[in-house]
Amino acid sequence: MDYLNALILGIIEGLTEFLPISSTYHLIFFSKLLGISQTEFQKTFEIFIQTGAVLAIVVLYFKTLITNKKLIINLIYSLIPTAILGFIFYGFVKNTLFDSYYLMISALIVIGLIILILEKLISKQKIVLNKTLNQLTSKDALIIGLVQCLAFLPGVSRAGAVIIIMLILKYKRQDSALYSFLLAVPTIIGAGLLDLYQTNFIFSSSQLILLIIGFFAAGLTAFYSAKWLISYLQKHSLEIFAYYRIILAILSIIVFKLI
Repeated sequence: MDYLNALILGIIEGLTEFLPISSTYHLIFFSKLLGISQTEFQKTFEIFIQTGAVLAIVVLYFKTLITNKKLIINLIYSLIPTAILGFIFYGFVKNTLFDSYYLMISALIVIGLIILILEKLISKQKIVLNKTLNQLTSKDALIIGLVQCLAFLPGVSRAGAVIIIMLILKYKRQDSALYSFLLAVPTIIGAGLLDLYQTNFIFSSSQLILLIIGFFAAGLTAFYSAKWLISYLQKHSLEIFAYYRIILAILSIIVFKLI
């Protein structure tokens, strides 16, 4: 991987991290297109630059994060199952799931179909989105954290898993997206620190530069991507993301020559 590749992947990470389309899968997909091998450093790079995207959320919602005590407590509740299961299954996730294209592509399609079904139920008033983030309970926060663990599999999407379960629990789309943003802060920072600790890497100077380029590219693009999504969901459904996931899955089958 060269510096241009690091910049491209950083931009892709920032654009996709907070959309329900799986940023991790996009990094794997575009790494494949760019001819970048999935080495241990590459896997660490993909996890680390997510912290750059998180920086954008800290900047955007700093006041919310430090002043809303109830929200902070709920974020802790949501983090508990993710932290426990993430620590237990860290090795399996990184060494097995990241290499299973069939599983990842299946996840893209399945989650896309779930989103379409949910939006159909919402349009028919079978599910009424009438809850705001201020009404989030500790019980719901735990459920959200547990469901977020499904995103250990690239292709599911951490943001997608959180938003889907919150829609099922009848929270409004923009509030669901916002909570997925805020939950990303402790989740991704924790995952990044765990990865650095577990891999015990001693980075070369060139590798450090690659990490820095990816970090800041992800942060800058994520800032605008997150703002756009909140604005978009105030007037639109999630259907466009569902169709995108399915199209990406079909394209992946062709690119990876899986049939």
